[in-house]
Amino acid sequence: MHDDSITSTQLLVLLLDPQAQAVWVEFDGRYRPILAGCARRRGLSAEQAADVAQETLARFAQAYRAGQYDRGRGRLRAWLLGIARNVMREAFREPRAPQSIDTAENQEAPDDAELWAHERRVEILRRGLDALMRESRFSPSSLRAFDRVALGGESPEVVAADLGLTRHDVYVAKHRVAHRLRAVVRRLEAIYDEDAAA
Repeated sequence: MHDDSITSTQLLVLLLDPQAQAVWVEFDGRYRPILAGCARRRGLSAEQAADVAQETLARFAQAYRAGQYDRGRGRLRAWLLGIARNVMREAFREPRAPQSIDTAENQEAPDDAELWAHERRVEILRRGLDALMRESRFSPSSLRAFDRVALGGESPEVVAADLGLTRHDVYVAKHRVAHRLRAVVRRLEAIYDEDAAA
């Protein structure tokens, strides 16, 4: 589906339809990378993080379909991160104090919000670059140069040599892509509308 016009709040409403497979695919595509990124930043391997993200989304789907998610009691990210914490504890046998489902899944650990914000930003930038690849007239080498220098932190000299560009070309590409990407990112940030109790 990959619909960058549907907000998270709208997705949640559309997910109430049991036949809405495309909506679940969009929801999964939007939140799986964020959850996996948060798990990796907690020290899990890429494979373990992928498993945590998958199990988290499966549990969310089950709870959501059963009517257990109450938007009025917490943000979507808090619910998803609470489920992810439980999955990690169970998978890696971390000790855990007894908690109710409400407490475990509707409250964020102190640094969860920071992890989520970082991974959300990474995912928005990735989606933004994907959108530029589909919608813009930037050359693939300009987009790769931007990605490697601006997001990957590589030196312009190394990137220029690898891509057969001049250092000046890399700086121009970085500036032009960044300018265009800002508008795309603003549009994408609106679809994650997490400031609402979504």
